[in-house]
Amino acid sequence: MAEIDERSWSDAIDMYERRATIAKVTSREHENWVLDLSTLMRGDTRDARGWRTVDMWEGELERLDEPSYPFVMPPEVVATADAWKPYLHEISRSQALRFLVALSTPWIDVTKEPDFEERRESLEAKARVVLSRFPESSHFYANTGRRGSDTRDYYQRVSGWNSFSVRTFDFGLVLVSETEVGMVWSFR
Repeated sequence: MAEIDERSWSDAIDMYERRATIAKVTSREHENWVLDLSTLMRGDTRDARGWRTVDMWEGELERLDEPSYPFVMPPEVVATADAWKPYLHEISRSQALRFLVALSTPWIDVTKEPDFEERRESLEAKARVVLSRFPESSHFYANTGRRGSDTRDYYQRVSGWNSFSVRTFDFGLVLVSETEVGMVWSFR
């Protein structure tokens, strides 16, 4: 597993700067980690370790008017521990790595990246750094739908998702450890 420190984290999440993306991590404060995810989506928190975040809406008028912008999290999701299940589905660490890479591409679709094979190794190395913040016992959840979530190849076009935002398309990965909850959410 890749070593992680503040500098390597900053370099890794830099791959999300060219997209409409929010990438951040908070401390896990609740047994029901969806409550911590809701905190992330509202923009109510800084990075748990004080490290760099990517949030294109931070300080923007939309966020000042509505703290959760661009997210619209269904209220029933935070009401009970099981209510998130229709919206987010667990995926494996290897799928999470590929999804992190896909979330960094302009169309959230590596098949549309003309230079993907040349950049693949570098993007995967950055994704491994992001994952290294979440130990082997961590869980990963995607909003890309139930059907085939356990076998989906995120290097192929993903056409389905459960929307959490006011944007036309939003694809997100939630990373959950015993001590932290993170998200990488990209929008089109």
